Amino acid sequence: MQRTDFHFHLPQELIAQRPTATRSASRMLVLDGASGSRRDLEFRDLPLLLNAPDLLVFNDTRVIPARVFGTKESGGAVEILLERALTANTALAQVRASKGLKPHAQVHLPGGHTARLLARQSDLFELQFSCDVAPFFEAHGEVPLPPYIGRSPDGADRERYQTVYARAPGAVAAPTAGLHFDAGIFAALAARQIRHAFVTLHVGAGTFQPVRVDDIEGHRMHEEYLEVPEATCGAINAARAAGGRVIAVGTTVVRSLETAAAVTHDGADARVASGTAGARPRGLAPYRGATRIFIKPGHRFRAVDAMVTNFHLPESTLVMLCSAFVGRETLLAAYAHAVQARYRFFSYGDAMFLTPCASALQRA
Repeated sequence: MQRTDFHFHLPQELIAQRPTATRSASRMLVLDGASGSRRDLEFRDLPLLLNAPDLLVFNDTRVIPARVFGTKESGGAVEILLERALTANTALAQVRASKGLKPHAQVHLPGGHTARLLARQSDLFELQFSCDVAPFFEAHGEVPLPPYIGRSPDGADRERYQTVYARAPGAVAAPTAGLHFDAGIFAALAARQIRHAFVTLHVGAGTFQPVRVDDIEGHRMHEEYLEVPEATCGAINAARAAGGRVIAVGTTVVRSLETAAAVTHDGADARVASGTAGARPRGLAPYRGATRIFIKPGHRFRAVDAMVTNFHLPESTLVMLCSAFVGRETLLAAYAHAVQARYRFFSYGDAMFLTPCASALQRA
Protein backbone atom coordinates (compact mmCIF):
# COMPACT_ATOMS: atom_id res chain seq x y z
CA MET A 1 0.00 0.00 0.00
CA GLN A 2 1.06 3.57 -0.61
CA ARG A 3 1.55 6.27 2.01
CA THR A 4 -0.94 8.47 0.15
CA ASP A 5 -3.64 5.81 0.62
CA PHE A 6 -3.88 7.14 4.18
CA HIS A 7 -4.20 10.83 3.37
CA PHE A 8 -7.16 12.96 4.40
CA HIS A 9 -7.95 16.66 4.34
CA LEU A 10 -7.67 18.38 7.72
CA PRO A 11 -8.34 22.10 8.19
CA GLN A 12 -5.63 23.67 10.33
CA GLU A 13 -8.15 25.18 12.74
CA LEU A 14 -9.28 21.70 13.87
CA ILE A 15 -5.87 20.91 15.38
CA ALA A 16 -6.43 21.39 19.12
CA GLN A 17 -3.96 23.87 20.59
CA ARG A 18 -5.14 23.53 24.19
CA PRO A 19 -6.98 20.88 26.19
CA THR A 20 -10.64 21.09 27.12
CA ALA A 21 -11.55 22.78 30.41
CA THR A 22 -11.76 19.38 32.09
CA ARG A 23 -10.24 16.11 30.91
CA SER A 24 -13.48 14.19 30.29
CA ALA A 25 -15.26 17.11 28.57
CA SER A 26 -14.10 16.00 25.12
CA ARG A 27 -16.29 14.45 22.46
CA MET A 28 -16.08 10.82 21.34
CA LEU A 29 -16.81 9.31 17.94
CA VAL A 30 -17.84 5.65 18.23
CA LEU A 31 -16.97 3.61 15.13
CA ASP A 32 -17.96 0.00 14.56
CA GLY A 33 -15.56 -1.59 12.10
CA ALA A 34 -17.87 -4.51 11.38
CA SER A 35 -20.78 -2.40 10.08
CA GLY A 36 -19.16 0.99 9.48
CA SER A 37 -21.78 2.63 11.69
CA ARG A 38 -20.80 5.57 13.85
CA ARG A 39 -22.24 7.61 16.69
CA ASP A 40 -21.38 11.04 18.06
CA LEU A 41 -21.14 10.85 21.84
CA GLU A 42 -19.36 12.55 24.73
CA PHE A 43 -16.32 10.95 26.35
CA ARG A 44 -18.28 10.73 29.62
CA ASP A 45 -20.46 8.14 27.83
CA LEU A 46 -17.57 5.66 27.61
CA PRO A 47 -18.53 3.62 30.72
CA LEU A 48 -21.95 2.95 29.15
CA LEU A 49 -20.24 1.16 26.25
CA LEU A 50 -18.55 -1.32 28.60
CA ASN A 51 -19.71 -4.20 30.74
CA ALA A 52 -18.12 -6.49 33.29
CA PRO A 53 -15.92 -8.47 32.67
CA ASP A 54 -14.45 -6.06 30.08
CA LEU A 55 -10.92 -4.92 30.92
CA LEU A 56 -9.34 -1.55 30.13
CA VAL A 57 -5.56 -1.54 29.67
CA PHE A 58 -3.66 1.74 30.16
CA ASN A 59 -0.09 2.87 29.50
CA ASP A 60 1.32 4.24 32.77
CA THR A 61 4.40 5.91 31.29
CA ARG A 62 5.17 9.39 32.61
CA VAL A 63 6.22 12.25 30.33
CA ILE A 64 9.48 13.89 31.37
CA PRO A 65 10.37 17.53 30.58
CA ALA A 66 12.52 16.39 27.69
CA ARG A 67 13.40 19.58 25.77
CA VAL A 68 16.35 21.80 26.76
CA PHE A 69 18.21 24.61 25.03
CA GLY A 70 21.94 25.28 24.99
CA THR A 71 24.69 26.88 22.95
CA LYS A 72 27.63 25.60 20.94
CA GLU A 73 31.12 26.78 21.81
CA SER A 74 30.78 29.14 18.84
CA GLY A 75 27.69 30.66 20.45
CA GLY A 76 25.14 29.07 18.08
CA ALA A 77 21.80 27.94 19.50
CA VAL A 78 21.14 24.25 20.12
CA GLU A 79 17.87 22.48 20.94
CA ILE A 80 18.03 18.99 22.45
CA LEU A 81 14.97 16.74 22.59
CA LEU A 82 15.65 13.63 24.65
CA GLU A 83 14.70 10.34 23.02
CA ARG A 84 15.80 8.02 25.85
CA ALA A 85 18.58 7.65 28.39
CA LEU A 86 21.13 4.92 27.63
CA THR A 87 23.12 5.06 30.87
CA ALA A 88 23.17 7.41 33.84
CA ASN A 89 24.98 10.11 31.84
CA THR A 90 24.48 9.19 28.16
CA ALA A 91 21.37 9.50 26.02
CA LEU A 92 19.96 9.44 22.52
CA ALA A 93 18.41 12.72 21.45
CA GLN A 94 17.18 14.72 18.52
CA VAL A 95 19.39 17.79 18.08
CA ARG A 96 18.70 20.97 16.17
CA ALA A 97 21.62 23.32 15.70
CA SER A 98 22.72 25.91 13.20
CA LYS A 99 25.08 24.12 10.77
CA GLY A 100 24.71 20.92 12.81
CA LEU A 101 27.11 19.43 15.35
CA LYS A 102 30.61 18.24 14.54
CA PRO A 103 32.00 15.01 16.08
CA HIS A 104 32.95 15.51 19.75
CA ALA A 105 31.36 18.99 19.74
CA GLN A 106 30.43 20.28 23.18
CA VAL A 107 27.15 22.01 24.03
CA HIS A 108 26.83 24.33 27.03
CA LEU A 109 23.63 23.70 28.96
CA PRO A 110 21.69 25.31 31.82
CA GLY A 111 23.08 24.91 35.33
CA GLY A 112 26.67 24.94 34.12
CA HIS A 113 26.38 21.46 32.59
CA THR A 114 27.58 20.28 29.18
CA ALA A 115 26.83 17.59 26.63
CA ARG A 116 29.33 16.15 24.14
CA LEU A 117 28.49 14.44 20.86
CA LEU A 118 29.72 10.83 20.86
CA ALA A 119 28.14 9.41 17.71
CA ARG A 120 25.23 9.68 15.34
CA GLN A 121 22.60 6.94 14.98
CA SER A 122 20.51 7.71 11.91
CA ASP A 123 18.39 10.76 12.84
CA LEU A 124 19.46 10.62 16.50
CA PHE A 125 22.59 11.74 18.33
CA GLU A 126 24.32 9.92 21.18
CA LEU A 127 25.33 12.50 23.77
CA GLN A 128 27.43 12.26 26.93
CA PHE A 129 26.32 14.63 29.67
CA SER A 130 28.49 16.04 32.46
CA CYS A 131 25.74 15.04 34.91
CA ASP A 132 23.07 12.39 35.37
CA VAL A 133 20.54 12.65 32.54
CA ALA A 134 17.24 12.13 34.36
CA PRO A 135 17.63 14.73 37.16
CA PHE A 136 19.12 17.25 34.70
CA PHE A 137 16.05 17.17 32.46
CA GLU A 138 13.69 17.22 35.44
CA ALA A 139 15.42 20.38 36.71
CA HIS A 140 16.00 22.23 33.43
CA GLY A 141 13.74 20.74 30.76
CA GLU A 142 10.41 21.92 29.44
CA VAL A 143 7.34 19.90 28.44
CA PRO A 144 7.93 18.69 24.87
CA LEU A 145 4.63 19.65 23.26
CA PRO A 146 4.10 18.06 19.84
CA PRO A 147 5.25 20.03 16.78
CA TYR A 148 1.68 20.68 15.60
CA ILE A 149 0.91 22.70 18.75
CA GLY A 150 2.02 26.14 17.69
CA ARG A 151 2.79 27.69 21.05
CA SER A 152 5.30 27.44 23.86
CA PRO A 153 4.36 25.23 26.82
CA ASP A 154 2.98 26.91 29.91
CA GLY A 155 2.54 25.83 33.51
CA ALA A 156 -0.77 24.10 32.83
CA ASP A 157 0.84 21.74 30.32
CA ARG A 158 2.94 20.11 33.04
CA GLU A 159 -0.29 18.70 34.45
CA ARG A 160 -2.56 18.35 31.38
CA TYR A 161 0.02 16.77 29.03
CA GLN A 162 0.21 13.90 31.50
CA THR A 163 -2.29 11.18 32.36
CA VAL A 164 -3.66 11.13 35.91
CA TYR A 165 -2.26 7.62 36.36
CA ALA A 166 1.25 8.32 35.00
CA ARG A 167 3.82 6.47 37.10
CA ALA A 168 6.99 5.38 35.25
CA PRO A 169 9.14 8.29 33.96
CA GLY A 170 10.56 7.86 30.49
CA ALA A 171 8.22 9.15 27.76
CA VAL A 172 8.85 12.26 25.70
CA ALA A 173 5.30 12.28 24.33
CA ALA A 174 2.06 11.52 26.14
CA PRO A 175 -0.08 8.44 25.46
CA THR A 176 -2.81 10.86 24.52
CA ALA A 177 -5.87 8.59 24.58
CA GLY A 178 -5.40 8.46 28.34
CA LEU A 179 -5.58 12.24 28.75
CA HIS A 180 -9.41 12.06 28.73
CA PHE A 181 -9.62 9.97 31.89
CA ASP A 182 -10.22 11.67 35.24
CA ALA A 183 -11.53 10.75 38.68
CA GLY A 184 -15.14 11.00 37.54
CA ILE A 185 -14.59 8.56 34.67
CA PHE A 186 -12.79 6.09 36.92
CA ALA A 187 -15.63 6.30 39.46
CA ALA A 188 -18.21 5.59 36.73
CA LEU A 189 -16.14 2.64 35.51
CA ALA A 190 -15.87 1.25 39.04
CA ALA A 191 -19.65 1.54 39.46
CA ARG A 192 -20.06 -0.71 36.44
CA GLN A 193 -17.39 -3.09 37.78
CA ILE A 194 -15.04 -2.41 34.88
CA ARG A 195 -11.52 -3.42 35.86
CA HIS A 196 -8.26 -2.04 34.52
CA ALA A 197 -4.59 -2.97 34.21
CA PHE A 198 -1.39 -1.31 33.02
CA VAL A 199 1.46 -1.72 30.58
CA THR A 200 4.42 0.63 30.22
CA LEU A 201 5.63 1.88 26.85
CA HIS A 202 7.93 4.89 26.90
CA VAL A 203 6.81 6.93 23.91
CA GLY A 204 9.79 8.30 21.98
CA ALA A 205 10.09 11.44 19.89
CA GLY A 206 10.13 9.17 16.86
CA THR A 207 6.35 8.89 17.20
CA PHE A 208 6.14 12.23 15.36
CA GLN A 209 8.47 11.21 12.53
CA PRO A 210 6.62 11.06 9.20
CA VAL A 211 6.55 8.08 6.88
CA ARG A 212 9.04 9.14 4.20
CA VAL A 213 8.73 6.22 1.76
CA ASP A 214 5.94 5.89 -0.80
CA ASP A 215 5.50 2.12 -0.36
CA ILE A 216 4.72 1.62 3.33
CA GLU A 217 6.36 -1.82 3.30
CA GLY A 218 9.68 0.05 3.24
CA HIS A 219 9.00 2.02 6.41
CA ARG A 220 11.10 1.18 9.47
CA MET A 221 9.58 1.97 12.84
CA HIS A 222 11.49 3.69 15.64
CA GLU A 223 12.38 1.53 18.62
CA GLU A 224 10.60 1.95 21.95
CA TYR A 225 10.89 0.22 25.33
CA LEU A 226 7.86 -1.55 26.77
CA GLU A 227 6.84 -3.80 29.60
CA VAL A 228 3.77 -6.02 29.81
CA PRO A 229 3.84 -7.26 33.41
CA GLU A 230 2.67 -10.60 34.76
CA ALA A 231 -0.26 -9.04 36.67
CA THR A 232 -1.59 -7.49 33.47
CA CYS A 233 -1.30 -10.78 31.58
CA GLY A 234 -3.24 -12.45 34.37
CA ALA A 235 -5.99 -9.81 34.19
CA ILE A 236 -6.20 -10.13 30.40
CA ASN A 237 -6.36 -13.90 30.49
CA ALA A 238 -9.03 -13.81 33.22
CA ALA A 239 -11.15 -11.28 31.31
CA ARG A 240 -10.98 -13.39 28.16
CA ALA A 241 -11.86 -16.56 30.06
CA ALA A 242 -14.93 -14.80 31.48
CA GLY A 243 -16.05 -13.63 28.03
CA GLY A 244 -14.93 -10.03 28.42
CA ARG A 245 -13.18 -7.77 25.96
CA VAL A 246 -9.66 -6.37 26.21
CA ILE A 247 -9.89 -2.65 25.46
CA ALA A 248 -6.62 -0.85 24.76
CA VAL A 249 -6.49 2.78 25.82
CA GLY A 250 -4.29 4.17 23.07
CA THR A 251 -2.19 2.87 20.21
CA THR A 252 0.81 2.45 22.53
CA VAL A 253 -1.15 -0.17 24.46
CA VAL A 254 -2.16 -1.86 21.20
CA ARG A 255 1.47 -2.04 20.11
CA SER A 256 2.53 -3.33 23.54
CA LEU A 257 -0.04 -6.12 23.70
CA GLU A 258 0.36 -7.16 20.07
CA THR A 259 4.13 -7.34 20.53
CA ALA A 260 3.69 -9.53 23.61
CA ALA A 261 1.23 -11.76 21.74
CA ALA A 262 3.64 -12.24 18.84
CA VAL A 263 6.53 -13.08 21.15
CA THR A 264 4.37 -15.33 23.35
CA HIS A 265 2.85 -17.43 20.60
CA ASP A 266 5.23 -17.18 17.65
CA GLY A 267 8.58 -16.64 19.33
CA ALA A 268 8.80 -13.64 17.00
CA ASP A 269 11.45 -10.94 17.10
CA ALA A 270 9.66 -8.17 19.01
CA ARG A 271 11.43 -5.52 16.99
CA VAL A 272 9.53 -6.49 13.88
CA ALA A 273 6.73 -8.71 15.23
CA SER A 274 3.44 -8.50 13.39
CA GLY A 275 0.51 -10.88 13.57
CA THR A 276 -0.33 -12.03 10.07
CA ALA A 277 -1.59 -15.57 10.57
CA GLY A 278 -2.58 -18.16 13.12
CA ALA A 279 -5.45 -18.63 15.52
CA ARG A 280 -6.30 -16.10 18.18
CA PRO A 281 -4.24 -17.14 21.25
CA ARG A 282 -5.86 -18.12 24.51
CA GLY A 283 -3.23 -16.66 26.81
CA LEU A 284 -0.67 -13.89 27.00
CA ALA A 285 2.74 -14.08 28.70
CA PRO A 286 4.75 -11.18 30.17
CA TYR A 287 7.22 -9.34 27.97
CA ARG A 288 9.88 -6.74 28.68
CA GLY A 289 12.12 -5.23 26.01
CA ALA A 290 12.18 -3.17 22.84
CA THR A 291 9.73 -3.17 19.96
CA ARG A 292 9.59 -1.80 16.45
CA ILE A 293 6.26 -3.40 15.60
CA PHE A 294 4.58 -1.75 12.59
CA ILE A 295 0.85 -2.50 12.57
CA LYS A 296 -0.69 -1.87 9.17
CA PRO A 297 -3.54 -3.32 7.08
CA GLY A 298 -3.17 -7.07 6.94
CA HIS A 299 -2.28 -7.37 10.63
CA ARG A 300 -4.43 -9.85 12.57
CA PHE A 301 -5.08 -8.57 16.09
CA ARG A 302 -4.71 -11.24 18.72
CA ALA A 303 -4.59 -9.34 22.02
CA VAL A 304 -7.01 -6.41 21.55
CA ASP A 305 -10.81 -6.44 21.09
CA ALA A 306 -11.51 -2.67 21.09
CA MET A 307 -9.58 0.54 21.51
CA VAL A 308 -9.86 4.11 22.71
CA THR A 309 -7.75 6.46 20.62
CA ASN A 310 -7.43 10.06 19.49
CA PHE A 311 -7.51 11.32 15.90
CA HIS A 312 -4.12 10.97 14.21
CA LEU A 313 -2.04 12.75 11.57
CA PRO A 314 -2.65 12.10 7.86
CA GLU A 315 -0.36 9.42 6.38
CA SER A 316 0.95 8.48 9.85
CA THR A 317 1.68 5.00 11.14
CA LEU A 318 -1.08 5.47 13.71
CA VAL A 319 -3.70 6.06 11.01
CA MET A 320 -2.35 2.87 9.41
CA LEU A 321 -2.73 0.99 12.70
CA CYS A 322 -6.34 2.14 13.13
CA SER A 323 -7.03 1.29 9.48
CA ALA A 324 -5.83 -2.25 10.16
CA PHE A 325 -8.35 -2.48 13.01
CA VAL A 326 -11.52 -1.08 11.40
CA GLY A 327 -10.70 -1.03 7.69
CA ARG A 328 -9.06 1.79 5.76
CA GLU A 329 -12.14 3.05 3.91
CA THR A 330 -14.25 2.87 7.06
CA LEU A 331 -11.69 4.86 9.03
CA LEU A 332 -11.22 7.53 6.36
CA ALA A 333 -14.99 7.94 6.04
CA ALA A 334 -15.18 8.42 9.81
CA TYR A 335 -12.38 10.99 9.66
CA ALA A 336 -14.25 12.87 6.92
CA HIS A 337 -17.31 12.90 9.18
CA ALA A 338 -15.19 14.12 12.09
CA VAL A 339 -13.89 17.02 10.00
CA GLN A 340 -17.42 17.95 8.94
CA ALA A 341 -18.67 17.66 12.54
CA ARG A 342 -15.78 19.84 13.75
CA TYR A 343 -14.12 17.35 16.07
CA ARG A 344 -10.83 18.48 17.59
CA PHE A 345 -7.76 16.61 16.35
CA PHE A 346 -4.49 15.22 17.74
CA SER A 347 -2.99 15.21 21.25
CA TYR A 348 -5.30 17.70 22.98
CA GLY A 349 -8.25 16.76 20.76
CA ASP A 350 -11.26 14.46 20.96
CA ALA A 351 -11.45 10.68 21.18
CA MET A 352 -12.66 7.67 19.21
CA PHE A 353 -13.91 4.29 20.41
CA LEU A 354 -13.18 1.59 17.82
CA THR A 355 -14.43 -1.95 17.50
CA PRO A 356 -12.85 -4.17 14.83
CA CYS A 357 -13.86 -5.26 11.38
CA ALA A 358 -14.19 -9.01 10.84
CA SER A 359 -10.93 -9.39 8.93
CA ALA A 360 -8.92 -7.76 11.75
CA LEU A 361 -9.66 -10.72 14.03
CA GLN A 362 -9.58 -13.43 11.36
CA ARG A 363 -9.17 -16.91 12.73
CA ALA A 364 -6.99 -19.56 11.18
